[in-house]
Amino acid sequence: MNNALKFAKEIFIIDSFSTDKTVEIAEKMGAKVYKHAWENYSKQFNWGLQNLPITTEWVWRMDADEYLSDELIAELHKKLPCLEDDVNGFTAPCRRIFMGKYIKHGILPLILLRLFKIKNAVCENRYMDEHIQLSEGIIGELECPFYDDNLNGLTWWTNKHNGYATREAIDLLLTEYNLNEESIVNSGEHSATIRRKKLKYIKMPLFWRAFGFFILRYIFRGGFLDGKEGFLWHFLQGFWYRSLADAKVYELKKQYEWDEAKIKAYLKEKYL
Repeated sequence: MNNALKFAKEIFIIDSFSTDKTVEIAEKMGAKVYKHAWENYSKQFNWGLQNLPITTEWVWRMDADEYLSDELIAELHKKLPCLEDDVNGFTAPCRRIFMGKYIKHGILPLILLRLFKIKNAVCENRYMDEHIQLSEGIIGELECPFYDDNLNGLTWWTNKHNGYATREAIDLLLTEYNLNEESIVNSGEHSATIRRKKLKYIKMPLFWRAFGFFILRYIFRGGFLDGKEGFLWHFLQGFWYRSLADAKVYELKKQYEWDEAKIKAYLKEKYL
């Protein structure tokens, strides 16, 4: 929070009726907290864009386990005052920290659209890997990184990723059966590349694709160079998590006896 105060004129938090001290701590540090019942991430974020009394032209989307580097904050202060009018968003590189170690190898640089003019932005309605999209304008590139650094332990992390695996399985199925809402809007070239790769991944055999993904990242892209933390990251996030998502896809398909019509009907009733 203190980091955010270095670049943000106002900070909004959408709280889904938490029972811990989140609201108390956030308000004590100057954030404006609004409550809204949780549906999914994209609907929660879009509710915020549409309903919060945001007064600034630019908005930075930030998760609770993220922070901006001092270099990125300095870059923002330098670039924003002298932009062309048709620049409506910026991507920035995200660096992952796991168990206190920067995961440098095995994963491709993650470039995300996080800074945008509020009037042009919406979060796409997906169950997983949702991206900010712009209705018009140019997307610029920030060079300095922000960090994804979750400080919770492995038990918390695996419990969270169990829930993520359910969302991932839903998104895989919706995409496989062409049920995801698709719109041609601007979300940055990196996001488009990720989406194309995911479509290829979906066409691969269950379970084998998770194993192949782990081998690609850990062996061929050098994930082993990050030591024990690198192994745990690539095994848990690159193999276990994706195998769990595949297991949930398999479970649903088996439940409906691999009948595409029945699976589609269930997905439409439950998730659309």
